[in-house]
Amino acid sequence: MGVEKMVCLVSRTGRQFQRYNKGRRQVVGCIPYRFKLSSDGKISDEVEVLVISSQKGHAMMFPKGGWELDESVEEAASRESLEEAGVLGNVEHQLGKWDFLSKSRGTYYEGLMFPMLVTEQLELWPEQHARQRIWMNVVDAREACRDWWMKEALDVLVARLSSPMIQPKEEKTLSISIETMC
Repeated sequence: MGVEKMVCLVSRTGRQFQRYNKGRRQVVGCIPYRFKLSSDGKISDEVEVLVISSQKGHAMMFPKGGWELDESVEEAASRESLEEAGVLGNVEHQLGKWDFLSKSRGTYYEGLMFPMLVTEQLELWPEQHARQRIWMNVVDAREACRDWWMKEALDVLVARLSSPMIQPKEEKTLSISIETMC
């Protein structure tokens, strides 16, 4: 007997529970990624990232949205990826923090970006009728992405994934924190 996963098909709305830092709305985003399968079915070193269309359909970007008071930053990143792109996965160490001007609002926001190693792509998700999602290689995704700060976050992710020194350090840090917790 299989286990059914329940997913909320409604996005959160409203700004009354949004976080602010020094007057700037805090938004959290994810770069969903996966390793491409080679023709023989083995996992390759080539990375693909998932980009989504804006709600109006005029631009491509990575999932992002407001960080709310009742969630951790990682939960916000995961929620935005589910709502906007219909993917689940493992949110990894923060890529960075950027201050950017919101074109639609004319105010500065603080954007925090995380990588998410995708473990599941859903057929049904909250914003499936408002957005398109497309897997791309990193070169095409960087070209397609509208926002400079998201391009910089992608550059950080690419550098991290191509650096053999990063992975063991992160694993070591994780094991230390688990030992500390016990």
